Amino acid sequence: MSSSALPPISSRQVREVDALASERFGIGVGWLMEAAGWQVARFVDQPATVVCGVGNNAGDGLAAALHLHRWGRLAGVCCIDADRLGGPAADERDALRKLGVDLSADLRFERAEVIVDAIFGTGLSRAPEGRFAEWIEAINASGKRVIAVDVPSGLDADSGVAYAPTVRASMTIALGLPKPGLDQFGGKVVVVDIGVPFEAYAAVGVDVPHDLFAVRDVVRL
Repeated sequence: MSSSALPPISSRQVREVDALASERFGIGVGWLMEAAGWQVARFVDQPATVVCGVGNNAGDGLAAALHLHRWGRLAGVCCIDADRLGGPAADERDALRKLGVDLSADLRFERAEVIVDAIFGTGLSRAPEGRFAEWIEAINASGKRVIAVDVPSGLDADSGVAYAPTVRASMTIALGLPKPGLDQFGGKVVVVDIGVPFEAYAAVGVDVPHDLFAVRDVVRL
């Protein structure tokens, strides 16, 4: 499947599709988050630290951390503010804590070969500030391989503008469909199936080929 067969999706459409998947088609955000985490974790073949923000993108990262913990590849989890997480993301946080996984409020990845960037997702519309910016800068200075969840943190998913700072990802795992700007700043980009019904995409005006993931659940751009 060529990249020309993949329509991009805006942040507004992502929100609408998530709502439709749950309300009209019975596929909740928590279910999609679990699928996203599993897909992300599949690309991590070395000890990894998952670095999380405070939204649903963080939940995707935490879901990936659960799989990495089970597979013996989790070096650590760092969260800007784990107690601010809500909804399904909070469920992922609680599951990790029940397994005895520490969610560090400090950024530490000395044991990691890979950093999974789950700080910001498609909702970002201005330059990162404060600890968010500090953590992004530290990731970029680490010299480690970075896998971004959906979009590199700091990238405006709609305009493709890379704010200062933006994570310099080695690879981006785009969830469901690619976002504008990934071809400019996402490193190697793969698009993965997380179970969003094509009917939900159609309802927000995004025409997705129904055979997109028919052969394999990953499309490489």
